[in-house]
Amino acid sequence: MTGPSVLIVEDEGSSRRALTDYLDRRGYVSYEAETAHEAMRQWDAHRPDLVLLDLGLPDLDGVDVIRRIRREATTPIIILSAREDERDKIGGLEAGADDYLTKPFAMDELNARIRAVLRRAAGPDADSDGCLRLGPIELDAVKREVRVSGEPVRLTPREYELLKVMLSNQGRVLTKARLLRAVWGLAYADESAYLHVYVGRLRRKLSAAAPSTSLEGLIETEPGIGYRVADHDSLAAAPASGAGASR
Repeated sequence: MTGPSVLIVEDEGSSRRALTDYLDRRGYVSYEAETAHEAMRQWDAHRPDLVLLDLGLPDLDGVDVIRRIRREATTPIIILSAREDERDKIGGLEAGADDYLTKPFAMDELNARIRAVLRRAAGPDADSDGCLRLGPIELDAVKREVRVSGEPVRLTPREYELLKVMLSNQGRVLTKARLLRAVWGLAYADESAYLHVYVGRLRRKLSAAAPSTSLEGLIETEPGIGYRVADHDSLAAAPASGAGASR
């Protein structure tokens, strides 16, 4: 696993490179776009953990990018803009942005804002550090790390996103369509085969990381609907072996 990924949408080249250099030195993985249309191509290709967005783009307004992302995901968005009009700030936030920084700003303040929105993005089940826990599993949404019984587990980016969505919805049934939209996007809404394969991989990797701990009840299949994600009580009550292998 690498650090959190960030899509930087900024049409001014030197500003974009300065942001990329700063974030790369702090362990983030950066993708760049200088137009709204390129931003959406990068979004679809990489599904980053965070978007840094300038509102004044050459082809569309940045608010259009916010609305497009919000149709399918709750990924944190921080607006970075030279616009000082209160209406611009309010319009961006009402469209779905999570925070707003007016240019010029201090890079360290930006980093603090990024860490704060990543902690919040882990959802209400996360602790104050942005960590989601279930039994022996711990997912750190700020560092983008997964551990089982204290040991790191290597997951692909899609496997990580799938686990994050599931741990953010402990005890709930998640439909196939909802999971596909959240992890792959609208274009994959009918590709349930993707989900079946990745859930299988995730089950195997987590179980292999904790052979002495039953994780059979972590992800249960709800036939024709989707998957039911365990909470602490149901995971603790899961049998040591058996039914989960056939699900």
